[in-house]
Amino acid sequence: MSLWFAGTAVSPLLQERWSLDAGQVGWLTAIVQLGFVVGTALAAVLNLADLVPSRYYVASCATLGAIANGVLLVSDRFAIALASRFLTGLFLAGVYPPAMKMAATWFRSRRGLAIGIIVGALTIGKATPFLVKSFAWGDLVPVIAGSSLLAVSGAAIIVIAYRDGPYPFAARPFSWGLVGTVLRTPRWRLATGGYLGHMFELYSFWAWIPAFLAASTAASREPANERAVALTAFLVIAFGALGCVWGGVAADRRGRERVITIALALSGSCALLAGVFFGLDLRLTAAMVAVWSFFVIADSAQFSALVTEAVPPHAVGTALTTQTCLGFLLTLVSIQLVPPIVERSGWAAAFGMLALGPVAGILAIRSLARRREVTA
Repeated sequence: MSLWFAGTAVSPLLQERWSLDAGQVGWLTAIVQLGFVVGTALAAVLNLADLVPSRYYVASCATLGAIANGVLLVSDRFAIALASRFLTGLFLAGVYPPAMKMAATWFRSRRGLAIGIIVGALTIGKATPFLVKSFAWGDLVPVIAGSSLLAVSGAAIIVIAYRDGPYPFAARPFSWGLVGTVLRTPRWRLATGGYLGHMFELYSFWAWIPAFLAASTAASREPANERAVALTAFLVIAFGALGCVWGGVAADRRGRERVITIALALSGSCALLAGVFFGLDLRLTAAMVAVWSFFVIADSAQFSALVTEAVPPHAVGTALTTQTCLGFLLTLVSIQLVPPIVERSGWAAAFGMLALGPVAGILAIRSLARRREVTA
């Protein structure tokens, strides 16, 4: 998953090289989301996550994603860079949703924690380009080549070492109606409604927090160097992995809906408060943003776990893929909303707008919890 933000990490270099405006820089991230949406839509319609053996599916998609990412090294035009990023997102659609299904085959009683650890690993992976960037400032080759190498390494680990666990999901022949079966499931719709609120906030946070830290540092009295900002961005985003583990442990003990509600409420509160810390000392701003990072991703795995429990076993892969497809489609809107709001009203207004997602997510999850209580 280090492929995801590889283009975002080197966007300042590409912006300078091709004289890009803020909207074009935003598309270096948003186009990955679009590719992912197209990839997950195709996978859902074709039932790929339920038909193709997971280890071959994930390994092949990770390898193809690494190749697509590497094209960025030879891109001499913005259009080629966008095509590279789109294909990267397209192939990552065969990595993220199947990975959650793969983890679920090994666990039943502690499935929330298992998927939480998977999402935590994905979070660290997505932050990795910023770590590489902090040691290779001014050069995009280590960031792009390094992320592709990591993706190929991950593919090799999966194809060589992974096998499904003792609780595999039942297979069924291809069906055009499988997506319809998923969409008609009320619990799936409510869980996905909560997920959409979560995603409205999450990827805008990940996409723009490095820029927020850089702008905040530039506005402070004692600006830090650019390498320090890149390293801080990595640490802040990667810190969210601990939130995933906490969310998994707490959800298995206290219930998924309760943990999701707490995480959404706290992350939404952080979104409202982030602007207050703009322009302060980098360490203070980073500490606050790290708290936001912890809670903004802490509930992510639990939406997926709810889906694995809401649909028939033979439809789990398609249900997860459809859920993520819709969530990432929404991120195309939220990511692109941030730059114009920052330009007109500042970071406080832009991040405050993201709190709308957690509010909507809480309403959906409360409805799901009430449905569970009535059913019980």
